[in-house]
Amino acid sequence: MLSYKLKIGLLPIRRWIKEPPKRIGIFQSDYAVENKRKIVPYIKEHYGDEQTEFVDIDWLNEEGVLCLDSDCAAVADYFKKQEINALFIINCNFGNENCAGLVAKHLHVPTLLWGPRDKNFSNNIRYTDTQCGLFAMSKQLKRNNVKFSYIDNSDVEEKVFDEGMRRFLGVACMVNNFRNLHILSVGTRIKPFKSIMYNELELCEKFGIDITAFNLAEAVQDLTRLYAEKQAELEKDLVRLKKTFDCGNLDDEYLKKMLVIVYYYEELAKTNDCNIISGECWTGITLGWGANPCLAMCLLADKDIYVTCEWDIHMTITNVLLLSAARGKEKPIQGEFTCRHPENENAELLWHCGPFPMKYKAEGEKPYLYNTKPSFRLKDGQYTIARFQAERGKYYLLGGSFHTCEGPKTFGTYLWAQFKDLPKLERKLIEGPYIHHMSEVPGDYTEYLKEFAKYIDEVEFDALEG
Repeated sequence: MLSYKLKIGLLPIRRWIKEPPKRIGIFQSDYAVENKRKIVPYIKEHYGDEQTEFVDIDWLNEEGVLCLDSDCAAVADYFKKQEINALFIINCNFGNENCAGLVAKHLHVPTLLWGPRDKNFSNNIRYTDTQCGLFAMSKQLKRNNVKFSYIDNSDVEEKVFDEGMRRFLGVACMVNNFRNLHILSVGTRIKPFKSIMYNELELCEKFGIDITAFNLAEAVQDLTRLYAEKQAELEKDLVRLKKTFDCGNLDDEYLKKMLVIVYYYEELAKTNDCNIISGECWTGITLGWGANPCLAMCLLADKDIYVTCEWDIHMTITNVLLLSAARGKEKPIQGEFTCRHPENENAELLWHCGPFPMKYKAEGEKPYLYNTKPSFRLKDGQYTIARFQAERGKYYLLGGSFHTCEGPKTFGTYLWAQFKDLPKLERKLIEGPYIHHMSEVPGDYTEYLKEFAKYIDEVEFDALEG
């Protein structure tokens, strides 16, 4: 399964100048240590939770601050043994750019650089020059080929710090899950869907993405077994389903055959330790098993098991990125560009035939099964839209946001999206590498997507136009 847990190494750094017994004035260590003793506890208190653990270096010396090149190897080794997922360099005064570069280059993890604003100008002396040191550190990180994020030189209590910190945690989670991505693929691409072609070998060689395929004969065999084993559970599921959905004239046997697909995908995910599933959902399971899987995809999303429809591997990867950006607190939606609004020149129908999470159903909507597939409108608000896509060996990550708007009622799961310039965006999708399949998630994670692309070679961020 996907992991939203992070272990972050906190690395306070100060400048050291040999002036025994103790330097007085600018770069005096007392003021750097004072910054550290305020900032580290603040970070742990405000950003530590069941998903986020921080590892400090209080064991290193009395200050718990790195300042000597000779200590860098020990610090890097300690963080490696702690298996940190990301590094946060906290510049407590001018700092030591060499220490920052030496530790970071040995860890190969997403790295955050920040330092507090210089506040102490008493006695006509500047005691820290933190911002000046940040400029120096950034260059040393670049020279050591360290990819890093940056928060503006600010107070730790400021909004810009909070936004930057939460963005970095999301990006670190994206990088961690992308580098450890294991996808289960059920079935094969169906005949009319050539637009979703992908290069499995290239994904493995470039990014280490592992894809395990299951054929539909195995799926039907497992579904048959589970249908016999789960009759008691399916009867209870049937009662809950009829309370939630208007099931029309579908008979109980057909409904239970749709519901048992939930158990199949759930078992498949757990027994194969996958992150996400890409499912064939048009002809194979329907012909082989005699029931559509769209309802199962909808219900599974609310159980935090995600199945991407139409065997779209690139959309599957996009879903993982959005899940990771939100650290599992939001769920991905698979709304494709379907048709323009009949009256609003900049509105588009983002639709699919049933897989959207019930969590986002608009208030007052009564979900129903249309041609066996869930149908309801999504709640209004701001959403991120994204697409991971390849073309001629190059990989792109499209990202942006939109707000919902009013539009005609239709079947399936859907929302109407308001863009700034839809004709421009339409042309981008027609002429660019992207297909019409998109992934969405509530909130605006555009900057997360942009920042993520900095850490992954051969992925180029592409800002949404329109």
